Amino acid sequence: MLTSVKEYQPEESISGSIWTALGLPSRGATLFDLVRTGLPFEFLDQIANLLQIKREVIAKAIWVSPQTLARRAKAGRFSTIESDRLVSLIAVFQVALALFESDVGAAKDWMTSPVRGLGSKRPLEMLGTRAETEAVLDHIGRLERGVLA
Repeated sequence: MLTSVKEYQPEESISGSIWTALGLPSRGATLFDLVRTGLPFEFLDQIANLLQIKREVIAKAIWVSPQTLARRAKAGRFSTIESDRLVSLIAVFQVALALFESDVGAAKDWMTSPVRGLGSKRPLEMLGTRAETEAVLDHIGRLERGVLA
């Protein structure tokens, strides 16, 4: 009896880093200044397209209500806190991409699915606070090292 093994093919990958694709520095004074003054609103659509996640889902992940999102669209920029949360989202997704060997679809699926090691929460839901973001990054680190949570 012959059985075939379907070869794994990643859906889509990002060559390089998300930071480069967005035209953002991953660290340093320029990033600090951008966050402090507020990231331009256009970054939301760029991030949504790159990560294949709806902008409303990203807005909810960074704790921005639909009403606030409409105000930010009008103003053209996010607040410092919202910008910081967007940067956290990018950083976590970049690490998740590394875990899934640049497979955007696999990283997105992991980010939007309940994870047992995170108390069955979705990593995307854990970006509102620094403590939650650190927990997600720690969990990814444990997965990379093969340590069970």
